[in-house]
Parts: sequence; structure tokens; C-alpha cells
Amino acid sequence: MSSRATRLQPAADLARERQEAAMQKLAEHQQRVAKAEQQLLELQRYREEYGENADGVSIAVLLNRRRFVERIDQVIAQQTIEVARLNRQLDHARGQWRDAHAREQALGSVSERFREQERKSEERREQAEIDERMQHRRPHRAQPR
Repeated sequence: MSSRATRLQPAADLARERQEAAMQKLAEHQQRVAKAEQQLLELQRYREEYGENADGVSIAVLLNRRRFVERIDQVIAQQTIEVARLNRQLDHARGQWRDAHAREQALGSVSERFREQERKSEERREQAEIDERMQHRRPHRAQPR
């Protein structure tokens, strides 16, 4: 018969694999959010730079520039929505990782407790065997001459 810790090991291994997969997803989501935020910052900087220096240009150029700036503003708004969406996904991934990590920790703790109980049980069994051998051992008596 296998020990409880041994029987629990496949579940602990699966929990560790799930936790690692959740951690990988979390890292991927963090990278996506960082990239989207960087793109948003670049768009905002471009918008600021493009909005400047309108001195000495014709009405047609100003109207074209205005339309272009409005389009940039739309892209910035879309990117802001995308960043918010990615942050929600990141929060979800963080929660999944937290849950998987907690499961892994719990199974690891239970498995360790089982191993410790089995070790103590084995020590008690060995000590009982030693005690029994010591009781059945006959002292050597000196032989009379």
C-alpha cells in the first residue's frame, strides 16, 4: 500500500503545473499591458507634438491638421479602451495565479505533513523493534569453572 504523501503527489504535481502555467499567463498579460501603455504614451506624445507649430499656415492646412488631430484623438481613445481591457485581463490572470498558487501551497503543506507523520510513524516502529529486541536479549552470564 502506498503512503498518503505518495498518493497525493500527482495532485501536488498537477497543482504546481497549473500554478506555473498561470504564472506564465500573468507574465504575458503584464507584457501586453506594458506594451499597450507604451503605445498610448507614444500616441499622446505625438499628438502633443503635432498639435504645436501651426503658425503661418493656410486655412486648408489648418483644417487638414485639425482632422488629423481628431483622428489621433480617436486612436488615443481606442488605445485607452484597449489598455483598460488589458488591465482587466491582467487582473483576472492575477486572480487565477493567486488561486493556483494557494492550491499548490495547500497541497504542498498537506503532503509535507503526511511525510512528517509517516517519518515519525517509521521512527516509532523502529524504536519498538529495538525495544523488543532488547527485551528478548539474554544477558551473558559468566560460566562457573
